[in-house]
Amino acid sequence: MTRPVLLCTSALLLALFGQQAMALESDRQKPIDIGADELNIDNRAGTAVYTGTVEVDQGTMKLRSSRVELQRAQSGGLSSLTARGGSGGRAYIEQQPAPNDPLAKGWGNTIIYHAGERRVELIGNAELHQSGDTFNGGYVEYFLDSRQVNARGNQSAQGNSSADGSSGGRVRMQLTPEDQQGSSN
Repeated sequence: MTRPVLLCTSALLLALFGQQAMALESDRQKPIDIGADELNIDNRAGTAVYTGTVEVDQGTMKLRSSRVELQRAQSGGLSSLTARGGSGGRAYIEQQPAPNDPLAKGWGNTIIYHAGERRVELIGNAELHQSGDTFNGGYVEYFLDSRQVNARGNQSAQGNSSADGSSGGRVRMQLTPEDQQGSSN
């Protein structure tokens, strides 16, 4: 009981007091460039589905997957982006938190970006690397503005269990000592 509480407390402290954020403020103002093998748009539903080798770029943010679905908000802007790895692979996202910080990198069978909330979910076989620290589990959630990280093991990942058992049903976290963070990424 003490170890899970210690891990959760460590993750919370790291998220609250860490100096990293997942997105440069200027990235929000940059255009979103998307390349894919195929595109299907449904204007009535407000969706666009990209398949094949999908590459999404916006400023320092890069997302790679085999399927991306964009959902448009009533205002016409982006509401959410859902990326799936496909064929047993994982989707990948990276972004530079601040000009002098290393890239934050995330993987998941599914990645969901909620634009209005500025929140990223890594679902199934989830992994987040941030300034030398690593979070693994069935589910990792990251709030861009507050820098909060929430993670759950495979059995509690909202029904999205990973078949590979990589975290053994538990959340795993590896913290890099502060004096080694500059050389780890």
